[in-house]
Amino acid sequence: MSQPSNWPLPTGSLRYVVPRAVTKNMAKNPLSQALYPKASGFYKRAIKHTMLRRVHDDNLLIYCIEGAGEFSVDNHLHQVSAGDLLLLPRGVAHSYKSSRSQPWTIYWVHFSGDSSATFIDYLRGDSDKFIIPVGVNSRLITNFEFLLESLGSSINVSAFIHGANMLRQILTSIPMLRPQVKAQLIAHQFDLEVVHSLMESSLHRQLNLQALAESVNLSKFHFIKKYKALTNTTPINYFIHLKIERACHLLDISTKPIKQISYDLGYVDTYYFSRIFKKIMGISPRQYRQMRNSTFQSALD
Repeated sequence: MSQPSNWPLPTGSLRYVVPRAVTKNMAKNPLSQALYPKASGFYKRAIKHTMLRRVHDDNLLIYCIEGAGEFSVDNHLHQVSAGDLLLLPRGVAHSYKSSRSQPWTIYWVHFSGDSSATFIDYLRGDSDKFIIPVGVNSRLITNFEFLLESLGSSINVSAFIHGANMLRQILTSIPMLRPQVKAQLIAHQFDLEVVHSLMESSLHRQLNLQALAESVNLSKFHFIKKYKALTNTTPINYFIHLKIERACHLLDISTKPIKQISYDLGYVDTYYFSRIFKKIMGISPRQYRQMRNSTFQSALD
């Protein structure tokens, strides 16, 4: 496998490398042999992130959601901006680095599989370019988050099989985003997608109104007014609901302690997290997990 960068991970960044024994299993399993991840991660404002690969023996997809960077192939330099996908197929020697003045925030995945070349051809269409502009899309960000959760939630093979199929969902959704990008360029209006994408990529931390307003170049007053007019709720209320939705997902798919899930979602105070969870869901996180476990056990009986 092409070695992921050894960029030192700060708080809020993630990197998972699938064990070699697991990748060998997925390469043979009919549910994953066509396409499977070998490593994946999320780098938040990756200052000094750089990589040079003269030998590239798998495929790499990088999704820039903030900041900028650049990459070089065949001595040609190309720029990467927020909303761009960088697709580097197997065998393409390359280098890339984050911008010094605007360090990029990226999701990335190394992948292989019998049908990898077919998927890459599907993504590139008639183009032979390495950049695919799709915009900053909240659903795509959510899918990358689910991929990371699958790879990091368990050492069980079923979790990795699920990750392989999340990767398939990511790759097959990308061509559908291109018309949306064109429509956004024409619209020139308050873009909820930018706001919701920032929320989706910030579920592991706290996010204030100032940062949300700045993402669409508005004052806090005008941002709150426009957001509520479009959604009939406040931005912070929507952000909290996204956090609780992710908490339910983590309670469903993992055995992580509730304290750890609280921390993963940016809540240092577990009791405060539990109060918010109960206010929205009607039951505590512990009761939710017990209820789900009871339902699952009943289905098995």
